[in-house]
Amino acid sequence: MNAAPLVGYSSSGSEDEAEAVAAGRSKPGSGLHRCGQNPLPSQRFPVPDSVLNMFPSTEEGPEDDSARHGGRIRTFPHERGNWATHIYIPYEANEEFQDLLDVLLPRAQMFAPRLVQMEEFHLSLSQSVVLRHHWILPFVQVLKDRMASFQRFFFTANRVKIYTNQEKTRTFIGLEVSSGHAQFLDMVSEVDRVMKEFDLTTFYQDPSFHVSLAWCVGDARLQLEGQCQQELQCHHTNLLASG
Repeated sequence: MNAAPLVGYSSSGSEDEAEAVAAGRSKPGSGLHRCGQNPLPSQRFPVPDSVLNMFPSTEEGPEDDSARHGGRIRTFPHERGNWATHIYIPYEANEEFQDLLDVLLPRAQMFAPRLVQMEEFHLSLSQSVVLRHHWILPFVQVLKDRMASFQRFFFTANRVKIYTNQEKTRTFIGLEVSSGHAQFLDMVSEVDRVMKEFDLTTFYQDPSFHVSLAWCVGDARLQLEGQCQQELQCHHTNLLASG
């Protein structure tokens, strides 16, 4: 298992720009007037609308279009200079894992047709937090220092479980960790220490470590818990036994 990476998602806004004003001496022909002389009248020509429309106002935040992100909704408001950040351990899907998905996902879609497979797989060690741009480098360095002492270890994730995010705007089907839980708790303890140093939100008190397989928009627990979850667990157990 490699060290947990820091993931900087797309910025909620570009870094705040600072304006600098430079003062210069007047030169012949520069158009600056001498003391006691009235300045020449100035005239501003109107800027065509076609040009103004090329440069949207920088005071307005980016337009949130959930349709461009699979229906996902922003969980915290846009603010310039903020970066959504999440600590996780990536999981590379092998052929056996993909075979499992090919069996479980179609079955789950019979109960919740809008389910889609995760684009990538991981195991979370933190909640999503907001970093100011100037915090990123020191945050990464402190996190690397905290995680440097961890060694590789094996874990097993074989319990089908249904999850939602805190806002109940997304639902996930995951495989919960059944062995290796203690090692993950040790890692989260170090991640939480870093979060506290930067006054950020720590992880859940009693975390359920898992690898998400599929997700959908909205709260689909009613459709997925119970019969669907039991059937998925049965299929998963049978595949392990036959393998």
